[in-house]
Amino acid sequence: MDNNRVVIFDTTLRDGEQSPGATMTHDEKLEIAAMLDDMGVDIIEAGFPIASEGDFRAVSEIAKNAKNSRICGLARANFADIDRCAEAIKHAELNRIHTFIGTSPLHRAIPNLTKDEMADKIHETVSHARNLCDNVQWSPMDATRTEWDYLCRVIEIAIKAGATTINIPDTVGYTAPAESADLIKRLIETVPGADDVIFATHCHNDLGMATANSLAAVAGGARQIECTINGLGERAGNTALEEVVMAMKTRNDIMPWHTGIDTTKIMAVSRRVSTVSGFLVQPNKAIVGKNAFAHESGIHQDGMLKNRENFEIMRPEDIGLSGTSLPLGKHSGRAALRDKLQHLGYEIGDNQLKDLFVRFKDLADRKKEVFDDDIIALMRTDQDAENDRLKLITLRVTCGTGGPADATLVMEVDGEEKTAIEHGDGPVDAAFKAIRKLHPNTARLELYQVHAVTEGTDAQATVSVRLSEDGIVSTGESADTDTVVASAKAYVHALNRQLVRRGKLGEGADAKEINYKDLA
Repeated sequence: MDNNRVVIFDTTLRDGEQSPGATMTHDEKLEIAAMLDDMGVDIIEAGFPIASEGDFRAVSEIAKNAKNSRICGLARANFADIDRCAEAIKHAELNRIHTFIGTSPLHRAIPNLTKDEMADKIHETVSHARNLCDNVQWSPMDATRTEWDYLCRVIEIAIKAGATTINIPDTVGYTAPAESADLIKRLIETVPGADDVIFATHCHNDLGMATANSLAAVAGGARQIECTINGLGERAGNTALEEVVMAMKTRNDIMPWHTGIDTTKIMAVSRRVSTVSGFLVQPNKAIVGKNAFAHESGIHQDGMLKNRENFEIMRPEDIGLSGTSLPLGKHSGRAALRDKLQHLGYEIGDNQLKDLFVRFKDLADRKKEVFDDDIIALMRTDQDAENDRLKLITLRVTCGTGGPADATLVMEVDGEEKTAIEHGDGPVDAAFKAIRKLHPNTARLELYQVHAVTEGTDAQATVSVRLSEDGIVSTGESADTDTVVASAKAYVHALNRQLVRRGKLGEGADAKEINYKDLA
């Protein structure tokens, strides 16, 4: 392999989904995997096959559909996990088993193994994985807090047992860039057989250094970066794919490495992952944040007009942005809308365009100008309405100063229109109570979040809702110029996703057989 080529290992569908509150349906996982495959991701860690029947099915389907990427499944250090993983990935033309065990003193205490017992277990399980798959990745979980001598010892054992990639996880985001580079460099120089494998880095962002640590590890000799879209991941998240890829592309003068990523597809994937996971991207997020290419200061605007390089080190077009934010209006046609979508990184079919155009016209009648962010909000929400069991028809809310609010709701429930009138402490509370009256449920509201898409009193409000019921977590999102309507739509959207997941749960699809969220 070209020594300056860095392999991109995306774990959005596995480590990313471990974010508390992040949820993806089976179809959404397949969609995201297809987008990652098309973008040029080298390895997609599609899931944890033994965790549930749902994870197994998702990994299997992704393996069958992959066109370019190597499909990887995660397995703990035992034969049952590894066998299940091998079964799930077997349909992929390129596949990988990723097995791991915690090697630090703290993590060795979890299974209560001595150093020698753990060393034997590593040899047995990596050998077993290699007998089932010719591409095996091994990870010493919490490597950055593992004793140096023992870390070298177990890595040597894994290499001799057949591991082809050695991943060094900074599981709790503890290390710093200089340490990250030095650790990889010393391991490559010290461990027998290190020249015959690829060293990888997997960093968490607990101290805000995941991107820096990953790039430092590459400087130290690592040639695979494990990352997620938007930095999604448990606690403070993982290394963000878009950050390491664009850092190497933009500062190739001091980081002479390259990837196979088509960076013009970054924004489209980022937006879709944000939508299906229910995790909004913060406005000032590097690369993909709403403000990443925005300039409000007069001095900055003047400099941009004279030469964009005064204040932009990357071109918006490089990540799939049009570089403009020109509004559409109620007189704009389908062709203009399709062209705008293409500039924003969306490719949609005629049927989806037809549906979107209706909603665009409705919005344009209520807003003087429809901006890029308004179009993105339309794309983010109500995309699965065709097969929804619950559909909001009309909502009328009345409220006065210091008094309760009244909501009159008409909703379609399994094809039948029903009406409810409820009182609440405020308009949103009343609307939610009316929805619960027509669709009784005990789901707990874990998140209710509102933000304006654009400026002005006619701005769309995007509302995100997260519900939890009987261990099933679902998120819903909607946008409307009426915040109460957007709230009701988001709540109904989350309930519809609950019904989908509950239906699959009845088939055993999403029932968690093990609590794997704390394992890696």
